[in-house]
Amino acid sequence: MTRTALQEAAQVGFPREKIVGPHPTCTEQEMIPAGAAAMGFVCATLHGLGRDFPLVQDIHTYVYARGKGAGPEADVGTGRWLEGMLRGVLTAEALRTAMRAFGNQPLTGAQVQWGLEHLTLTPASLKALGVEGLLSPFSLSCRDHEGGGSVRFQQWDGRQWTVLTDWIATDQALVRPLVEASAAKYAQEKGITPRDCP
Repeated sequence: MTRTALQEAAQVGFPREKIVGPHPTCTEQEMIPAGAAAMGFVCATLHGLGRDFPLVQDIHTYVYARGKGAGPEADVGTGRWLEGMLRGVLTAEALRTAMRAFGNQPLTGAQVQWGLEHLTLTPASLKALGVEGLLSPFSLSCRDHEGGGSVRFQQWDGRQWTVLTDWIATDQALVRPLVEASAAKYAQEKGITPRDCP
C-alpha cells in the first residue's frame, strides 16, 4: 500500500518529503521495492534503527552467525525485525516485573496483565538490556498503555532511514480526552463496563 502511494505521488510529481506516514509504513520492505519513488518519504517511528545496539549485536553473534536465526540474516536490524525483537524484550520484562511481585512461579493472566501495567524501563534498565537509544524510556500503567507515546521522525534516503528528530512526546493534553471520549462512547454502544484503574 505504501509503495503504491509513493509511486503514484512520484508519477504526479508530488514531493515525497511532504508525505508523512505512520509507524507501520516505516519498513525497508516497503521502501526498497518503491525504488526512487520512496526517496524523501518521512514517517513516525516508535524505536531506533539499525544493528548498532548491544542486544542486536549479541543476537547476530550468538544466533544468526551460528545459523540459528529465524529468517534471513539481512533482515537483522530492519524495522520489522526490530519490532519483533522489541516485542520479545517487552514481554520478557513484563513477565520479570510480574514475577518480582508475585514470585517465581507460573503466572496467571491477571498477573501478567499487572506486569505489563507496571512495566517501567528507565535509561539505566534500557542500557542494561542492551537497547539504549533503541527505545525511549517509559512507564506503563493501567491508565496509560503507551508510556507517554514518544515518537521520532525519520526519512528514507534511497538506501536506509535517517533519523530526523530526537524523541518527541505526544500532546497528551489534547489527545487523551479524545481517546477517553471515544472509548466511553464505544463502551456504551457495546454495553461494556470499563475496568476501573486503581
